[in-house]
Amino acid sequence: MPIKIPDQLPAKEILKNENIFIMDEDRAIHQDIRPLRIAMLNLMPTKITTETQLLRLLGNTALQVEVTLVRTRTHQSKNTPEEHLLTFYQTFDQVKEEKFDALIITGAPVENLAFEQVNYWDELVTIMDWGLSHVFSLFYICCGAQAALYHQFGIPKYPLPAKQF
Repeated sequence: MPIKIPDQLPAKEILKNENIFIMDEDRAIHQDIRPLRIAMLNLMPTKITTETQLLRLLGNTALQVEVTLVRTRTHQSKNTPEEHLLTFYQTFDQVKEEKFDALIITGAPVENLAFEQVNYWDELVTIMDWGLSHVFSLFYICCGAQAALYHQFGIPKYPLPAKQF
């Protein structure tokens, strides 16, 4: 089944060239099926690359998937054009009244900072707490998983000599 994404999202052409079944918004409206609604809080600095990677995976499902790209209000991205963020992303304040089938929270390169030193930590905590009541399934990636373990269970980060997978 297809993944529904905005018509002008840069990932669209990449995914089309990889034969990932994508659907434009006009066609999706005419489908007689409720799509799986996924919010993606993309904390990675290279947002376009990350959204393409995750959309590629989500596009290989038997379900129609509708993705809402979310960003924090309290962090200014240095590596993604502001125009891209304003066009394709919503802030948490814009989606907090909605319900989703899933929430994906990506990682970010903050492994050397204490969680409380991350400039959007308070907003991230709010989003993680919100997810417990507004989202059916939560999926944390990389440092997003570490943040969730710390916030929900008090499990700290442990520095390692090399990145672990």
